[in-house]
Amino acid sequence: MSSDVNSSDVNTGVTIPTGNREDEIQVYDLHKSFGDLEVLKGIDLVVHRGEVVCVIGPSGSGKSTLLRCVNLLEQPTKGRIFILNDEITDPDADVDHIRTLMGMVFQSFNLFPHLTALENCSIALTQVLKKSPAEAKKIAMENLHKVGLGDRGDSYPLKLSGGQQQRVAIARALSMDPELMLFDEPTSALDPELVGDVLSVMRDLAADGMTMMVVTHEMAFAREVADRVIFMDGGVIVEEGPPADVIGNPKEERTRTFLARVLDPTHVHTPDDEQPDRSRQSGPTDPPVEPRPHRSRLLGF
Repeated sequence: MSSDVNSSDVNTGVTIPTGNREDEIQVYDLHKSFGDLEVLKGIDLVVHRGEVVCVIGPSGSGKSTLLRCVNLLEQPTKGRIFILNDEITDPDADVDHIRTLMGMVFQSFNLFPHLTALENCSIALTQVLKKSPAEAKKIAMENLHKVGLGDRGDSYPLKLSGGQQQRVAIARALSMDPELMLFDEPTSALDPELVGDVLSVMRDLAADGMTMMVVTHEMAFAREVADRVIFMDGGVIVEEGPPADVIGNPKEERTRTFLARVLDPTHVHTPDDEQPDRSRQSGPTDPPVEPRPHRSRLLGF
């Protein structure tokens, strides 16, 4: 459902939504709680067409919850989210249609184990987009070639390495011809030697102008590829800006402490290394472990 009338936030004067199709993701005053635990505490964010935004931060900071709220795999407690100016949080929204505008890649690959790589990439094309089997196969093969797996279309997931399975998952998302891509720590479940192949595919997507929102712990990737880096902690955005600023010369003490630990993991930290910011975070923000959505839900059927 399209938003026909823009409204204005009385506190900020910001027009919601902006009405600019270049603003592909718009998030306003986003809150998410699991019971009494508030995981997101008022996130405001706009991602522009062709922009690569990397979200970094410690475990439990709300990064993945933010990403999952963007395509409504998690239902926000409060706030509004627009995808290309269509409000996915509107109770009357055609959520399945809006989701077809977004490809999502998870930490785990979520491939159907009984289907080949080619079938994993083509099933949503026939079942959701109602394309013919021949057209779906053609599109799926093109995207498998794009991620360097054109010769593995007949392989089942168990016959593929973790890095290859993740590249199939990327090809599956690309096969739906999305306007933008969401990546939730796509390399965290991989052996270190397999990470490079997946990041290489993501670099190519960025170079081709794909809009990307990436939750990651890969600081080198964020520094090299991102247009903007967002550092989250305690359910809020602590700092954001170009990677040269946020990663290379952070302004906030909490950002500096986090990066010191990530970039120099062999350093032995003492309790005096960091004083927690009580005004921002009153407790851990790791949400309860919830079951992953069924694969059919992710594909929209």
